[in-house]
Amino acid sequence: MAKKLLVFILTVAIIGGLNAQAWKEKLNQAKDKLTGGTPLTQEEAGRGLKEALDAGVGEAVSFLSAEDGYYKSIYKILLPEEAQQVANRLRAVPGFSNFEEDALMKINRAAEDAAQKAKPIFVSAIKQMTFQDAMNILMGNKDAATRYLEKSTYSQLYDEFRPVVIESLDKFNARTYWHDGVTAYNKIPLVSKANPELDDYVTKQALLGLFSLIETKELDIRENTSARTTELLRKVFAKQD
Repeated sequence: MAKKLLVFILTVAIIGGLNAQAWKEKLNQAKDKLTGGTPLTQEEAGRGLKEALDAGVGEAVSFLSAEDGYYKSIYKILLPEEAQQVANRLRAVPGFSNFEEDALMKINRAAEDAAQKAKPIFVSAIKQMTFQDAMNILMGNKDAATRYLEKSTYSQLYDEFRPVVIESLDKFNARTYWHDGVTAYNKIPLVSKANPELDDYVTKQALLGLFSLIETKELDIRENTSARTTELLRKVFAKQD
């Protein structure tokens, strides 16, 4: 019915020669029909976007902070590029034959532990969002919300994640394991020396995975109407359709 209304208005505009202002008013009326019959208010836009972000962030954090959230998903943190050479050479060193897989498991477990710290930081950023922020995000690029959160929270997330990553790496003995492995590797003649420090790399990769998953959640609610599970979400995101 709503689509027929739009076609009807377009036909009337062409035949009757509506001026620009009249056409705009009629088109807005049609859009109101598509979004439930009433214009979208500032308060609704803000609440709807915050509701969507709360849901997307909550799902992302819950997923990644669960056991194997990183380790057995597409967000798995891989070893640094230089570590591939380390792992290959260490296969022949006693005590390090399974170095690569053991290290992978340990660093991903650390990221899963750290992810639990993310939700309160995101919630704080979402609460501080202004109406103008909300409208810019709603009418912006398909990753506008993710980029807003990244800009607003990255530094704080890094500061919160890194100590947890260090603690978790140590809980799983990952830093010692990595340091010992790299130290053993660096003693091999004629190899390029590798960096034995791991926490900065794991922290940045953990955040990369987190924002990648939030971006996926954002794209879903923008493009998949079935992901808009409340009347408010359907009304708000119909505006960007």
